[in-house]
Amino acid sequence: MDYNQISDLAILQKLGEFVKHHRMAQNKSQEQLATEAGVSRSTLSLLERGEKVNLITLIQVLRVLNQLQWLESFEVKPVISPMSYIKLQKKHERQRIRNTSTVAEDPPSEW
Repeated sequence: MDYNQISDLAILQKLGEFVKHHRMAQNKSQEQLATEAGVSRSTLSLLERGEKVNLITLIQVLRVLNQLQWLESFEVKPVISPMSYIKLQKKHERQRIRNTSTVAEDPPSEW
């Protein structure tokens, strides 16, 4: 489903259906889930009906339902540009090393 093409209200309804489905799958009443999440039953009911609720309410409810894994899609992963990668590789290339023990202090003179 292309969520960019549906309305905000339709997305709220999908979220509400998701919450209700997982609540019922865990055999919890609205009252039980609301109490465990620290929200009122009427707020949970609004959420399940696709009404506007605070984001913190959604997070609290999803935490109790053990459904926060969708937050992984919000994780910002470091991305290195190709140029930065090349520069980093050059920094780690082995530099020429002189063996100071074999270098003569005063080179012998040819004359």
